[in-house]
Amino acid sequence: MSKLTVLGAGESGVGAAVLAKKKNFEVFVSDFGQIKEEYKKVLEKNNIEFEEGGHTLEKILNSQQVIKSPGIKETAPVIKALRQKKIPVISEIEFAGRYLPENAKTICVTGSNGKTTTTELINKILQGLGENVAMCGNVGKSFASVISEGKAYDYYVLELSSFQLDGMYDFRADVAVLLNITPDHLDRYDYKMENYAASKFRIIQNQKSGDAFIYFSDDEIIAKEIKRRKFEQKLYPFATKERFFDMTNFKLKGVHNYCNVAAALLAVKHLGLDYEKALKIAEKFSPIEHRIEPCGKINGVEYINDSKGTNVDAVKKALDSVTTTTILILGGVDKGNDYGYIMPEVKKQVREIVAMGVDNAPIHKAFDGIVLVSDVRSMKECIEKCVEIAKPGETVLLSPACASFDLFSCYEERGEMFKDEVKKRMKN
Repeated sequence: MSKLTVLGAGESGVGAAVLAKKKNFEVFVSDFGQIKEEYKKVLEKNNIEFEEGGHTLEKILNSQQVIKSPGIKETAPVIKALRQKKIPVISEIEFAGRYLPENAKTICVTGSNGKTTTTELINKILQGLGENVAMCGNVGKSFASVISEGKAYDYYVLELSSFQLDGMYDFRADVAVLLNITPDHLDRYDYKMENYAASKFRIIQNQKSGDAFIYFSDDEIIAKEIKRRKFEQKLYPFATKERFFDMTNFKLKGVHNYCNVAAALLAVKHLGLDYEKALKIAEKFSPIEHRIEPCGKINGVEYINDSKGTNVDAVKKALDSVTTTTILILGGVDKGNDYGYIMPEVKKQVREIVAMGVDNAPIHKAFDGIVLVSDVRSMKECIEKCVEIAKPGETVLLSPACASFDLFSCYEERGEMFKDEVKKRMKN
């Protein structure tokens, strides 16, 4: 029996462990932190051995292969030890892809921003067209978890982060969507955009002549990469100046959402499905939670939750969608952000910045002397500050440009707490 170790016992790790167990691997799960109770129960139910609070190297280095959580860095001692011993380290996506049902197609979506909206939209369209589809990956259930359940789907719509792509080698996307490449996670890529771009382009590796590559041709980094590569798959570029549908009646608004919808519709077109019906389904699609999501008004001030805005390009798009003077909430775990990218928007419309994080030094360095920057250490304190300083007719925008892991467990928790604090004060 082949021994397989899973590093990290979150959604993807536990899904991979369960799938591996069902495929008769000897499975060991190791998490450097504490495992959530819900995941412990799944592991125990499936009789999977696990440890938490550290890695036992002797057991891990005795594996034939290792599945790594996307959140574990290459610089982690356990990964260095595995590399030194030349033990294969793959992603949960790579592993689950080996057990994809015959004739099933994968529609894979990546990009610095817009992944979740586009993934959910494609899923919604395919459902509306009566197709047998599952949505998984970086949104909803993990790919491995869906595969392990045993139900065969015709289409798997996958949201893929650069970290997931890094651990993919033989996996193939039938339809690959690349929405954009803007600065994000540069701390994981030696602060080099070319390394980050190469990671994103892994989405098209292994594609064949009948497959599709859908991409945003206005993106300078993507356009540069396209010029220097050769392709045998079908190319579907889209641009904002040459629009092929009208968004007047859409619930989704903004240039960035045009790109998300365009990518989804091109996927439908490639698959030979009902385009006109898909367009009508897309018209009715509502914005996703935590992405430029209006939460209500307090004292005539609009509050918008963009907790999913975890890089500077997302913040730029969020600011572009706001037409009033803005109180901007930034902060969290900095990912090597270049705040100069949003400086024009900040100078134009941001009156004050509320910095919510354990270490707000990068925000002060960028914006002190440009706008007033106030520090807070909790969501309650943050909203209290915003209520104090915001004036009627203004907007309070939570668009942090940072990961959430210093004060929150995930961006969803950050967004939920933001909405809860706003709702409390709306009732008073």
